[in-house]
Amino acid sequence: MPAEDSTQRPASSPLTERQQARRRRILHASAQLASRGGFDAVQMREVAESSQVALGTLYRYFPSKVHLLVATMQDQLEHMHGTLRKKPPSGERPAERVAETLMRAFRALQREPHLADAMVRALTFADRSVSPEVDQVSRQTTAIILDAMGLTDPTPEQLSAVRVIEHTWHSALITWLSGRASIAQVRIDIETVCRLIDVTDPAGPPLRSAHTAAPTATDRRRGQS
Repeated sequence: MPAEDSTQRPASSPLTERQQARRRRILHASAQLASRGGFDAVQMREVAESSQVALGTLYRYFPSKVHLLVATMQDQLEHMHGTLRKKPPSGERPAERVAETLMRAFRALQREPHLADAMVRALTFADRSVSPEVDQVSRQTTAIILDAMGLTDPTPEQLSAVRVIEHTWHSALITWLSGRASIAQVRIDIETVCRLIDVTDPAGPPLRSAHTAAPTATDRRRGQS
């Protein structure tokens, strides 16, 4: 295994070209091992050997397997985002485009079930120390959804809808991986939650609040008395 520059870099410093290439090799090795055997197959020593970096160097980039696999998920989503930009969804309405986009991403993960399971398990196991990596996954997912919506300046209500859609997508992925949901059920859940996009569209009908809800039967009787 070739020797690597083991100088620890500050967390906030940008990566050099050499460091970026090394990081890409690490993430590629992680994805390859996970694709073959899932979460348990990703052993840090094997990742180091496959990516040709020293084990100590690997731990400076990723302090644990959970850190590594969550970063692998962000990397996979980034690749999906690039593919989706080259061939954007064709739906007329934003809700249709987002549903199509998320189902395309889901099918991509479906083709690599061991990898998908490893990444989702890592997200589930992630504690507070993995927050930066988890936040990157969330930001990448949000960017994919906003691109499909065609939005660059979403309102707070629209961002709230995006968060709910993101949570539902991750939950649907977990239930499918555990065998508790079919692809058809996942599609229904995704299409249903994407309707929030129409509800929160400023150009659409106003949201009903508790103070503006439709009158109940009791209210109507009071009005007639």
